Amino acid sequence: MFTRLAATIVACSLLLPAPAPAADDRIAALEDAMQLADVFAVMSEEGAAYGEQVETDMFAGSGGDRWRDAVAGIYAPDRMLGMFSGVFGAELADAGGDVAAIESFFTSELGRRVTTLEISARRALLDQGVEDASRLKLAEMRAADEPRIGLIEEFVTVNDLVEVNVSGGLNANYAFYQGLADAGAIGGEMTEGEIIAEVWGQEDAIREETDLWIHSYLIMAYAPLSDAELEEYIAFSQTEPGRDLNRALFAGFDAVFVDVSRNLGRAAGAVLAGHDL
Repeated sequence: MFTRLAATIVACSLLLPAPAPAADDRIAALEDAMQLADVFAVMSEEGAAYGEQVETDMFAGSGGDRWRDAVAGIYAPDRMLGMFSGVFGAELADAGGDVAAIESFFTSELGRRVTTLEISARRALLDQGVEDASRLKLAEMRAADEPRIGLIEEFVTVNDLVEVNVSGGLNANYAFYQGLADAGAIGGEMTEGEIIAEVWGQEDAIREETDLWIHSYLIMAYAPLSDAELEEYIAFSQTEPGRDLNRALFAGFDAVFVDVSRNLGRAAGAVLAGHDL
């Protein structure tokens, strides 16, 4: 990563404090350590599957290639990652987050292993059969009151995963309706108050699905970890750098999901209204 310097510059540098890496470079290094490019690649695949569901539910599969192209553009990995990075970096900077400490964890053997397991599990869940099996496994472990459930629950609680994801889901759903309105697909059929009421009416269903998805996903993702390794990950999450990271991650992902949802609503609205995408 560093270039070789001339001998005179090296000699001088021994007498002076080394300059800190540029903030953008440090964030890029952290994102690389956390394999976020791979995360967004999986999210793009999830988006394609969700686009098919929207097409089926809203216009009976009549979107065609234009719809699929629009969905692919909305969920383009580089586009999403670029948007995420700006918010993520700004949040860490505002919090004075210890980026070096965060990067140190995710470049450690455990950090690399955790990240790889999380991405592999999320990619596996693209298969409906795998998702069904993961939910069945969760139900069996809960029925047997297995100790690992307690550790997973502690991880979820420490990172506030259910509540923040429910909030993000509500924001994304509201943005989807805004997109439909932008495209003229709902016109005067729903007032702003009715849209908000409709979104809030989905809270219980979103909470139930979020709780189930998160727990079944984590049970599968962290199955290869020992209890001691999972406890170490939980301990990192409770540190100040861990909390700063968590807030920055949620801020970045929320910005992406709101943008994606609004653009998806606009694209769906254009199909419904008979406009060009």
